Amino acid sequence: MLTLGIVALGGCTKPPLAPRLAAGVGQAASITVTSPAFGGGKAIPIDNTCDGKDLFPELVISSPPDGTKSLLVIVEDPDTSSGTFTHMVAFGLSPELRKIPGGETLAGAGDDARYGLNDYQSVRYAGPCPPHGEMHRYQFRVIALDTMPKIAEGAPRARVDEAIDGHILGEGVLTGTFGH
Repeated sequence: MLTLGIVALGGCTKPPLAPRLAAGVGQAASITVTSPAFGGGKAIPIDNTCDGKDLFPELVISSPPDGTKSLLVIVEDPDTSSGTFTHMVAFGLSPELRKIPGGETLAGAGDDARYGLNDYQSVRYAGPCPPHGEMHRYQFRVIALDTMPKIAEGAPRARVDEAIDGHILGEGVLTGTFGH
């Protein structure tokens, strides 16, 4: 009986948290997100994917809303058969950034910039890599926060979502596509 109870408890999981807006914010402010590497709805260059150098593309953003203490960047594939797949989580980015540097690291994104754990179980950007023969969309989300998240590098996505819950001031999304 004890074994059955432990197995039953192990099967219980909390649904993913959908982080909420900051207190007193009725609607998230809009942040414009563009990239010199690709346009909205257009193909992501090979060098920014698993078929190339797997480099994060530079992002250009409009000014975040007043009161922004940090920025968060999430790269997701909403088109997987198992649900949304996280390719990158980066938090603690400087609110003064208007260009989020591309490349292999977060150099130039601020002293507190850190990566969270992606769904490949790595602490970095992992570029688009859909199954062969499939075209997927990839969302590069920039989120303005009224706080600097107090979480360690390598924190899982669920922990990042908990830390930002109730702290969102604004958001912008750039969507690109990729398929092999």
